[in-house]
Amino acid sequence: MSNNKENNKRIAKNTVFLYCRMLFMMLISLYTSRIVLSTLGIEDFGIFNVVGGIVTMLTFLNSSMTVSTQRYLNYELACSNHTHLASIFSTSINIHITISIIIIILSETVGIWLLYNHMSIPHEKINAALWVFQLSILSTVIMIMSVPYNAIIIAYERMGVFAYISILEAILKLVIVYVLLVFNKIDTLKLYAVLMCCIQIIIRFIYTIYCKKNFPEIKYKLSFNRKLFNEMINFASWNLIGNIAVIAYTQGLNILLNIFFSPVINAARGIAVQVQNTIRSFCQNFQTALNPQITKSYATKDFEYMSSLIYASSKYSFFLLFFISLPILIETKEILNWWLKEVPEHTTSFARLIICTSMIEAISNPLITAVQATGKIKRYQIIIGSIQLSILPISYIALSLCKIPEIAFIVNLVIITVAQIARIFIVKTLMPFSIKKYFKTVIYKIILVCSTSYIPTVILYYILPNNNFFSFISLCIFSIILTSITIYTLGLDDSEKKVIKNKATKIYNYIIN
Repeated sequence: MSNNKENNKRIAKNTVFLYCRMLFMMLISLYTSRIVLSTLGIEDFGIFNVVGGIVTMLTFLNSSMTVSTQRYLNYELACSNHTHLASIFSTSINIHITISIIIIILSETVGIWLLYNHMSIPHEKINAALWVFQLSILSTVIMIMSVPYNAIIIAYERMGVFAYISILEAILKLVIVYVLLVFNKIDTLKLYAVLMCCIQIIIRFIYTIYCKKNFPEIKYKLSFNRKLFNEMINFASWNLIGNIAVIAYTQGLNILLNIFFSPVINAARGIAVQVQNTIRSFCQNFQTALNPQITKSYATKDFEYMSSLIYASSKYSFFLLFFISLPILIETKEILNWWLKEVPEHTTSFARLIICTSMIEAISNPLITAVQATGKIKRYQIIIGSIQLSILPISYIALSLCKIPEIAFIVNLVIITVAQIARIFIVKTLMPFSIKKYFKTVIYKIILVCSTSYIPTVILYYILPNNNFFSFISLCIFSIILTSITIYTLGLDDSEKKVIKNKATKIYNYIIN
């Protein structure tokens, strides 16, 4: 019990670090996105997103190995097996070198073919698009080779490191904005691609140096452990199904939108995704701090604590996301108009649909971590991967029948919801897990909080004058107060309320004394 208390304190500390990081990066991101869109223009911004997305689409191998590397490092660290930990690290680097070579080959063949034969890019922009493509390949390879180092930092739960380095990354992106404004007479699309690649190189170099200095027991050794290599590859191979599905309904949809429409639609999706990433970070930071403990509790066979972490992470992640998303969902159009100088068509509807999808994904992430912890992922990946893979062909059929870009996002939302329902029942077969308690503790409370918060806020929106800053502030304040009250009264159980009361009492006593 005392060990679990220490783990909870560590989770809280790491969450604070990650939230400080998130707030700083969010402010910088909102500003830089506005200037970059204005400087590049809607068309060039759309080209940057869709061309970079081609390379991202080809990184499905790396996505699988990232999960495999993180799982094995977390598991062995929980078992205090440092010798095997070093072996896992070296093996993962060997695997990622192989993946990098495969990605380069795929990008320079399949990727180039897609770029020249199937992408909707103006003829005069092909050269700049090729620059973006090649620099995206370089950035991706650098990112792939840094995966084992980042996984080590997460396994040791050194979240403060992520906070400091991410703040540096945000500052460097701010510098890019200044450079684009100063050198706006040259091809800004090429310049932006070069500068973003340079930032990737700098940040990855810093992560690598930190790991080498702070984890001396984790050193790369040029050796080949066939058994471990095959074990990690086998684990990753089943993850491959799920990761291909994720790539399909993210970057695949992006390319599909480009084929049916134009780079302007890709720009709209790019802005919507930035809104999504900004608000999603509110729950991702919490989950990043908590995920290692889910894996470690499984390794030590503490299933009761593991289940409590899954319930808590699912519920709190959704509440955090809903808390920030509610006013954004209702005031999306007004927020985009204030934020951007020029808002691409369809951005408002894209943003709303993507945010709703993010809420479903927020609930699913703790369950995904639990499944990965068990190592028994074959059946899970076949079922969930097959469901998610259907998004792309169904979206293609829907877009062919109905030339409305929003239909692809609606298909995405529906199928992600179906996958989440299936995921709950699969987890039950892999570990001691109560579906009844999950629905009672998580789903039921989420429905209560959403219904009692959303309806009154929407009513207020229609009562207040439109396009009025005072109305926007009033609605935000109302939403924050109402959501806080409903989460506390309807979303938390008695023990959780007791913890909050005790913390509030301590803070109050500290202030008055």
